[in-house]
Amino acid sequence: MKEGDPAPAFSLPATGGRTVSLAAMKGKPFVLYFYPKADTPGCTTEACDFNEALTQFRGLGIDVIGVSPDKVPALEAFAGKYGLTFPLASDPDKATAQAYGAWGEKVFMGRRSIGLIRSTFLIDRDAKVAKVWKNVKVAGHAAAVLEAAKAL
Repeated sequence: MKEGDPAPAFSLPATGGRTVSLAAMKGKPFVLYFYPKADTPGCTTEACDFNEALTQFRGLGIDVIGVSPDKVPALEAFAGKYGLTFPLASDPDKATAQAYGAWGEKVFMGRRSIGLIRSTFLIDRDAKVAKVWKNVKVAGHAAAVLEAAKAL
C-alpha cells in the first residue's frame, strides 16, 4: 500500500453499535489507523492522542477510525475506560489489516513474529491513500497525522 493507491474496501463492526466502511466514507477524507491491542500502553497513548486531537480533525472535516484485531466487547471496554469517542473497529480475521499491509512480519526486541504492524493511512475524499505511516512510533504521531491532514 502506497500513496496514490485506491484505499481497499472494508466494512467492520465498531464501538457504539456502529459499522464503519469505505463506502460509508465516500466523498469524505478520514484517518484509518491500525493498532495491535486495546488497553495496552502504546495503544492507549495513541488512542488518547487521537481522541485529544479529534476536534481539530473534525474541524478539517476528517474522521478518525481505529482498527485492531480485538473483538467489539473489548473495544467497548477500552473506549469507555478512556472516553474515546471515535469508532474503534474490530478486524478479528485481520482481512482489513492484510488489505492495507498492516499485518505481516515485524521485529520487536530482536524477535521476529507475524502480527499487526502499527500503521496509519490518511485517505482523501476520492478514497485514495494520501499518506502512509508504517511501523509508527506513538509519541507525536497523532500530531504528525493532523499536520498532514491540513494539506488535504
